Amino acid sequence: MNPTVALPPGTVFAQPLTPVGNSLFLSFVVAALPILVALIMLGVLRRPAWQASLAGLISGLIIAIAVWGMPAGLAFDAVGAGMALALVPVMWIVFNALLLYNIAVKTGRFDQFRQWMLDHLPDDRRLVLLVVAFSFGCLLEGISGFGTPVAITSALLIALGFPALEALTFTLIFNTAPVAFGALGVPITVLGAVTSLPPVTLGAMVGRQLPFFALLLPFYVVGVYSGFRSIGKLWPALLVSGGSFALAQFVTSNYLSYQLTDVLSSLTSLIVTIGFLKIWRPVVDPQYAIARRDDAMAGVGAARSRGGFWGGWLPWLVVSVVVIVWVHAGIAMIGDVKIKWPGLHNAVFVSFYKKPYAAIWDFQPLGTGTAILLAAIITAVLSRCSVAAFFSCVASTWRQTRIAIVTVMMIVGLAYLLNYSGMSYTLGVGVASTGALFPLVSATLGWIAVFLSGSDTSGNALFGNLQVVAARQLGFDPVLMAATNSSGGVMGKMISPQNIATGVSTTDLKGQEGVVFARTFWHSVFLTLLLGVLVFLQQHVFPWMIPALPQ
Repeated sequence: MNPTVALPPGTVFAQPLTPVGNSLFLSFVVAALPILVALIMLGVLRRPAWQASLAGLISGLIIAIAVWGMPAGLAFDAVGAGMALALVPVMWIVFNALLLYNIAVKTGRFDQFRQWMLDHLPDDRRLVLLVVAFSFGCLLEGISGFGTPVAITSALLIALGFPALEALTFTLIFNTAPVAFGALGVPITVLGAVTSLPPVTLGAMVGRQLPFFALLLPFYVVGVYSGFRSIGKLWPALLVSGGSFALAQFVTSNYLSYQLTDVLSSLTSLIVTIGFLKIWRPVVDPQYAIARRDDAMAGVGAARSRGGFWGGWLPWLVVSVVVIVWVHAGIAMIGDVKIKWPGLHNAVFVSFYKKPYAAIWDFQPLGTGTAILLAAIITAVLSRCSVAAFFSCVASTWRQTRIAIVTVMMIVGLAYLLNYSGMSYTLGVGVASTGALFPLVSATLGWIAVFLSGSDTSGNALFGNLQVVAARQLGFDPVLMAATNSSGGVMGKMISPQNIATGVSTTDLKGQEGVVFARTFWHSVFLTLLLGVLVFLQQHVFPWMIPALPQ
């Protein structure tokens, strides 16, 4: 039985860790039910992401109130706080990034960019996949994050002749490489804040884990896409692409700036890979030739007359410059307001940490999403987009994202509910009870958190400190385990309902999120297990790989 806790003034609910028969195992199983419901709805029943998220949220509310004993008002307050975060900043960033994409399409910049790819890359879908889904997609992840790279790069691949399901599946898998440093390092910054560990040290540790996967992914994806024979034929390009990204990721995260890791790594990979493909060309394989549709080429002549194909890079160059300057100049913090969520702030007592649970919504009217909106406006002006056409793009973006917005609100609301009810801590303690094998399963915590929240940032806020507490109880390195939460989270990104819902928004796969989930699930599990092995080795065999905390 959970002991009675003397609650501090203002708190009304103490989280129980083992409410089901005073058994950690039984409580763990019940706490996992909302997650299992969402997984089954998506992967087995192949239901749309909004239905899976709604089912998970409803089951979570029932269990939180009926089993964990959370007051109904607090439960709905927790869901509301999560939904607020989902709207701002998450979906505000996604909406404006997709607005930028729609403006690029409307003004012909997207046609220019597509044609630039056709003109400067080999006529080989495998190598196009490498440059677009990996190098270019990682650049977008470094700038905006939160699922928008998946939507934009999969749309580009479809425009280049890939089937929609194929384009989205491989974009989701490739998106694992940069996620921990996405949106200019926000996940690492948040991880440092919740664990009280230096973000520079945490970034360095993540930069000693993910480069192995950055190097592996080009070989892995091409092998899955076209078989091992393709790896044998294309290995020089795969090595150059993955190796340049991995090396830049390690150097930048350890010696330069974790905030710029994705941007510099992806730019390095993009430039080096395209340059290498200028001097090295594989034997032409008609089986993987790019399908050049006549309708796709219809708008290219008009686009060519507006400044050449380099103009296709304009939207992405503008957003890169604006976001980097915006963040590093501190503009994002102007007007920042930290709102204590009514009825929830300090009303919950975290029994695991023995302190009240804060509930603060950090509202930044000039955050990254607003910077991307400015970049969209600048792109529209430079591309001579009329006011009517601009608002037509706004309307199109709303139609694309409205279901994704609802989906993300529900899944992040569920993540907050699990956190404030105490179910997430029951899950964490259950996983931590594995003792000496904890390094093997530590990545699973991050995987679960990002599946739920759709964001490595939110996943770090959810389980980051729990990893540190468990590590110290078990005598493991807290830096390693905290970093593993972020690295493990990137593997869960490819199956997150939020990420998939955003990804299908620019394709004809709306309502087929379950199909996409089924295509990526086992890849997600395999890569998470592989990370677990790496973490186990780093803790027990290669501890010199773990950066020391500053004195």
